[in-house]
Amino acid sequence: MRWSSFYHTASRVFNEYPSWSKSAIVCTVISYFVLGVCSSGGLVAYGEAVQSENVKEAPRKKVVILGTGWAGTSFLKSIRSSSYDIHVVSPRNYFAFTPLLPSVTCGTVEARSIVEPIRNISRKSGVNIEFSEAECYKIDPKNKKVYCRADPEKKMGGIEDFSLDYDYLVIAMGARSNTFNTPGVQEHAYFLKEVDDALRIRQKVVDLFEKASIPSISDEEKKKLLSFVIVGGGPTGVEFAAELHDFVHEDLSKLYPSLQRYVNITLLEAGDHILNMFDKRITEFAETKFKRDGIDVKLGSMVIKVSEREISAKDRVSGQVASIPHGMVVWSTGVGPRPEIIEFMKQVGQSNRRALATDEWLRVEGYDNIYALGDCATINQRKVMEDIALIFSKADKKNSGKLDLKEFQGVVDDIIERYPQVEIYLKKNQMKDIATLLKFSQDSSVTVDIESFKSALSNVDTQMKNLPPTAQVAAQQGAYLADCFNRMEICERYPEGPLRFRGTGRHRFHPFRYKHFGQFAPLGGEQTAAQLPGDWISIGHSTQWLWYSIYASKLVSWRTRALVVSDWGRRFVFGRDSSRI
Repeated sequence: MRWSSFYHTASRVFNEYPSWSKSAIVCTVISYFVLGVCSSGGLVAYGEAVQSENVKEAPRKKVVILGTGWAGTSFLKSIRSSSYDIHVVSPRNYFAFTPLLPSVTCGTVEARSIVEPIRNISRKSGVNIEFSEAECYKIDPKNKKVYCRADPEKKMGGIEDFSLDYDYLVIAMGARSNTFNTPGVQEHAYFLKEVDDALRIRQKVVDLFEKASIPSISDEEKKKLLSFVIVGGGPTGVEFAAELHDFVHEDLSKLYPSLQRYVNITLLEAGDHILNMFDKRITEFAETKFKRDGIDVKLGSMVIKVSEREISAKDRVSGQVASIPHGMVVWSTGVGPRPEIIEFMKQVGQSNRRALATDEWLRVEGYDNIYALGDCATINQRKVMEDIALIFSKADKKNSGKLDLKEFQGVVDDIIERYPQVEIYLKKNQMKDIATLLKFSQDSSVTVDIESFKSALSNVDTQMKNLPPTAQVAAQQGAYLADCFNRMEICERYPEGPLRFRGTGRHRFHPFRYKHFGQFAPLGGEQTAAQLPGDWISIGHSTQWLWYSIYASKLVSWRTRALVVSDWGRRFVFGRDSSRI
């Protein structure tokens, strides 16, 4: 009765009020779909929540980077993977474009123009990067810790020291100037490694001219005050000598016209030539130009002592010792390890080396999770003759004791990649490929035994050379290592490197290979020498403009590019600033 009564009532309403009935039907249909979708969505969300609980996100690896020089900054600019928590530690909170430091010493470029805050660089990377302005004073590889200390001048109330744990450590602390334990250098010479060094030199040059302009100063004293001695005929020493010459003759001579005749610039070089890493044509041009400009270049002069007012140098041929009075000595004779690196080298059994030894993948020898790059490290390239028997055995798949052409071709690419000195040796001896070296013919029946194999490759290792401690090398190493970190996970599953001749399988990554893109040597007077790939030598005013364009393009940001270019323009129009601030 109840259902019959409900049916009759509903039927009457439907017939008497058709609009209400249609609205009720529409609402019913909509509610059905909404409830259905919501319930199914709820089931999906619930399923995803359960799945996310079961599959936890892998913890990020902790990466600590020591240093914000060329290697460290290049790593930060190239890192893209979000699988790491990166912490950078450095006593300076900026990156400095060091090739322009000689320009800073004389006001051609301002110091602020060549530096970029490291936080700006890390912020643009899109990766979780933290920075601490502090100095690492100890590395503990056993417990995977680094111990750091903030600048005591910050007066933090005794909490300057802190430690950081790491899964991977990247040591890119650079190097310091090498004094070769020469007496007096540390106390009386100026160095040119940091921005602060360049500013101190700039201040000293102006101070000496101001002091020499005092009326009571004798002519003899003026000659001593305005005697500038540069030790080291490498690119930095030569460029500084050229910058100083231009500063004196183009700017200071107008402000101190009576002092120009007292100025003397001397360049001391222990070798036979300045710029000995350049082509002979550049070396000869530089020496001739310096002689024409009045820069006294003394070759074969080894400095044995530096005092407050004199520098003593010994002639390498005659053995005679000469004393040169000076107002300022600038020391630029190469680099040596920092005290922290020396202490770490003792811990890892490398106390007899000049730099941290790494393998071809930039790992410190004996440690898979510690990397060293830049000026503080050197790659210890393996010798072919150390692995010659293993290479032969890996190629000899038939275990016949002899290699035919087909067997050899199976490992030739891995040999060349693992031992780059092989390719250098082939190019030097104008050989088409390594098969030519082994005297393989196209006849597949020709074979070589282990003794012939050793004999053919016996001289290959003579082509091994250490990479120079330059910005170009450090920048490429930083970019290479960042690329390895970006692809760490996929290369663990699918190794891409050469064969492991001392094991099974392949190496995870291709080894680091340096590509030389050329080098410049500014010689003053708007003239520069360039040695570029393909044995292309260019010297003169046009090369100076090439130097301008390349250095501007290599600056780390558009801000620094704009500032440096504007400094160059200001110098052309108004000259260099000689204010003593």
